[in-house]
Amino acid sequence: MIGPLLFSALGGVLGVPVAASSRLRNAGQWAIGVALGLYFTPVVGAMVLALAPAICVGVLWALALGWGFHRWLAWTHPDERRATTWFAAAIGGASEMAVMAERAGARVDRVAAAHSLRVLIVVVSVPFAMLWTGAHGADPTQPAAQAVAVQGLALIVVLTLAGVALMHRLGLPNPFVLGALAVTATLTLAGVELSALPRWATNAAQLFIGVSLGARFTPDFARAAPRWLAAVAAGTVGMLLLSAGFAWALAAAIGLHPATAVLATSPGGIAEMAITAKVLQLGVPTVTAFHVVRYVAVLLLTGPLFRAAGRASP
Repeated sequence: MIGPLLFSALGGVLGVPVAASSRLRNAGQWAIGVALGLYFTPVVGAMVLALAPAICVGVLWALALGWGFHRWLAWTHPDERRATTWFAAAIGGASEMAVMAERAGARVDRVAAAHSLRVLIVVVSVPFAMLWTGAHGADPTQPAAQAVAVQGLALIVVLTLAGVALMHRLGLPNPFVLGALAVTATLTLAGVELSALPRWATNAAQLFIGVSLGARFTPDFARAAPRWLAAVAAGTVGMLLLSAGFAWALAAAIGLHPATAVLATSPGGIAEMAITAKVLQLGVPTVTAFHVVRYVAVLLLTGPLFRAAGRASP
């Protein structure tokens, strides 16, 4: 994922006509959703359920972190609209925050740029930090199914695509990841082991997601607002450091491996952080559960909190 992301981003900034296929990106997200769902065995499900209080604390941390990032952006850009700094700082999905920002009258281009740069910095820095500290492989969890069975895999494809279609029909966000994850995790929790996902499928998924992230970076992106991007970059580094400290404290309090806690509470996206956990063997179900719950909570609460903060301000 990191290689395609960096090369496509660099090419885009230098003027190379980089483009990403939305269909391939969706296919990659689907594959990641399936791969993650296969980790949720009954034993792992019980373990994750026991972590529910910690996951709720993680949600509160993400909301507090987003508020602090908003205050940083507002301080460095006092003339910018509050809606712009608020939705640019929320630790949520870029597309969902951009839609909310547009409804609130924010500068959507700056909101989208902030989320793209934040995710790039997190996706590149966190895995290298894990490798440098030797944390990889420290908290391994194996998926339920180990072998690929053609008929079972075909059934997984049919069932998960039905889940994706249902989520899309209901207008729920990120249906390709969450729909595939929900169906596969439900089957795995019930003890149904149909098939593993081929290694090439998860590798291709990383490639597609990496290119889709990198393709957001264009010459206009680099030239549009360098001071804004500098503030976003500095704020993201600050959030990473604060999150690392929070993760170590949380890990010590609940007995979680520190590296898993760092991934679980980092200000990245579901797919990117879950992929990192999978590749580095760092508590995949725990990281996934933390990020899924946080994603939904931030999506539901960012808008109401923005309106409440507006009413409370003089």
